[in-house]
Amino acid sequence: MTTVEIPGSKSVTARALFLAAAADGTTTLLRPLRSDDTEGFAEGLGALGYALTREEGRWTVEGRPQGPAHDADVYCRDGATTARFLPVLAAAGRGDFRFDASAQMRRRPLGPLTEALRTLGVDLRHEEAEGHHPLRIAAAGVRGGELTLDASLSSQYLTALLLLGPLTEQGLRITVTELVSAPYVEITVAMMRAFGATVTRTGQVFEVAPDGYRATAYPVEPDASTASYFFAAAALTGRRLTVPGLGKDALQGDLGFVDVLARMGARVEIGTDRVTVEGPAGGRLSGLTVDMRDISDTMPTLAAVAPFADGPVRIENVANTRIKECDRLDACAENLRRLGVDVATGPDWIEIRPGTPRGTELASYGDHRMVMSFSVTGLRTPGITFDDPGCVRKTFPEFHEVFGRLREEWTATG
Repeated sequence: MTTVEIPGSKSVTARALFLAAAADGTTTLLRPLRSDDTEGFAEGLGALGYALTREEGRWTVEGRPQGPAHDADVYCRDGATTARFLPVLAAAGRGDFRFDASAQMRRRPLGPLTEALRTLGVDLRHEEAEGHHPLRIAAAGVRGGELTLDASLSSQYLTALLLLGPLTEQGLRITVTELVSAPYVEITVAMMRAFGATVTRTGQVFEVAPDGYRATAYPVEPDASTASYFFAAAALTGRRLTVPGLGKDALQGDLGFVDVLARMGARVEIGTDRVTVEGPAGGRLSGLTVDMRDISDTMPTLAAVAPFADGPVRIENVANTRIKECDRLDACAENLRRLGVDVATGPDWIEIRPGTPRGTELASYGDHRMVMSFSVTGLRTPGITFDDPGCVRKTFPEFHEVFGRLREEWTATG
């Protein structure tokens, strides 16, 4: 059996950095993810005046419950959590703040979040395209109150507002009309409570008390989205692989990807502190139709192994993947066609038919998940390369080294 250590969760690390910055006291984050996205978030906090110390496996953050210390200009790189969470943190403080991001991030929508902030009285303006970065905020604290939010494009809009709630004067009551990737909101709520916040949910209504946050020591669990590539590798090759640090009490909904693999014929064991996946003999996977609305970040992982199934694989309810780092539905379809695989797409679905992929160069579209997902395809298709393999630095800078060692181990053992 193979054991693979997965780096810390990007989603958990970003939320923990926000909570630590907003908390009263000094917070220690254990095993945070160190990648382009999380480094960008940490640098953004530094630009806002927060004191951080980054050591191997241990980051320390001095909280400032009163908000950012001074006016600032923050560059958010490609990071969606940075670009959506830090403006909210700044709005709770006092000063003039400008936020900008990469061309890729500028294209991704911000409007539902900034309109909600305007409803709460925040003075902000988009300097160029409405609803997109760059963004300028004249912050004077946030009173709070009630608002209605459509989070059908991204759950991060709701997460950002929930994180803001304890920092407002009156608290927040948010009625959500539509919500995608709901498990990510469950991560947010659980982590807010770990930092002392009071959050309640009744149906689609979330209420947050204005009680602030308390510093703590917080361990970051391994990234379940990243683990999906290794679980898929085991399923595709008939191997047995264990990821420690994830288990029955894991926060991340993307661990649900192993349930999809189980439906395709893999054997899955979920313990208290580890998850093991064993692929069927010869990697003979079954086709299926699956709704991946709540685990849409793992859609490319499934798409990349789908050609090897014994029947069509149809992935539904993933329209939100069209506004990620790239249009992931079209990107997956184009790469599968380059591999010689028959595929069709619609507004919110992709269907992949069985085939024999051929080696070729694939397009990364600057999206880390394209490269990591189709690296799994390469376990059974020699000759797959990428036009920008280094884009994995966004979430897993060492991916190629770790995945390469896995390939070598399995090759050596036949």
